[in-house]
This record gives sequence, structure tokens and C-alpha cells, in this order.
Amino acid sequence: MDKGNTGLTGRIEEIIASTVNDMGFDIVRVQLSGDHKRRLQIMAEPQDGRPMVVEDCADISRAVSALLDVEDPIGGAYDLEVSSPGLDRPLTRAKDYERFAGYEAKVEMTGPIDGQRRFRGRLLGLRDNVVQIAVEGETRDLPYEDIQRAKLVLTEELIAASKESQIQ
Repeated sequence: MDKGNTGLTGRIEEIIASTVNDMGFDIVRVQLSGDHKRRLQIMAEPQDGRPMVVEDCADISRAVSALLDVEDPIGGAYDLEVSSPGLDRPLTRAKDYERFAGYEAKVEMTGPIDGQRRFRGRLLGLRDNVVQIAVEGETRDLPYEDIQRAKLVLTEELIAASKESQIQ
């Protein structure tokens, strides 16, 4: 489960995770937003690394809708959106920091590290539950559990890599 998902989004992920995984997909993020018109966003990607297609999103949407209709964890009207993470994807799992080592990312911490909460640089990986990132030639250690949000930065290098290896 995504380390950031607690409460209602964590409960939703618990309800849908095994079904989505059995369908051959990993959940990247579950996010519920809005007060009056709520939107439930499920971000998923194929476990085999192939690109996500519209039919995949439709299949996941049908399966998730059926599960949530039975469990009804949201208790009211909402719009369901299923999508791929895209190139400038959020980094929500520990394995993302290893998988995307070498690419540029933005990382926001829950609290300051040496007076700084936001970092932008090249990911160096994850070691001993610490994300390492090169910022202006200096390696910074960011405790994984203190990361509030992170995402890849859309760069020419990332676009080129996606064309070669189909990073999605």
C-alpha cells in the first residue's frame, strides 16, 4: 500500500488492491479530492511494464466500481477516474526511487531538513530507507518516511527514455 494512504483512501486501497493486482496491475496512487463533487482517482500501471491503454483503464474502472458499490466506503456521490501515472508520475512507493534512479525529481518533505522542505535533483536511489538525491552536485539524504510528496520532472531525458523503454 502507498505509504501516504491512510484513513479513507487507505481503506479504499485495501478494498481494491487484490482485485487490481490479480488483473495484472499495480496501484500507484489512490486519491480522493473535493468536498461537494468528490473525485476518486486511481492511478495504476501494468505489472509487466507494458504501456497502459484506454481499455486497461476501462477494465479497472468496471472492477473497482463493482467493489466500491458493494463496500460503499465513500458514502455518497463521486466521480471515478482511472489513469496511468504518466511520464511526470508521482513517486509513491519505495521501489519507485530505485526504478527511477538517474532521473530528475521534485521531493517535498513533511518538515525541513537543514531549513529546506523542497528539493529538486537527480534521484540516486534508496538505501536503508533513505532517498538519495543529487542537488547542485551535493548528495542529500531524505528519510523516506518524511517525504510528503514526490514526482518525476518531465525532461528531454525522461521523454527519450520513455520512447526507448516505454516508461509510462
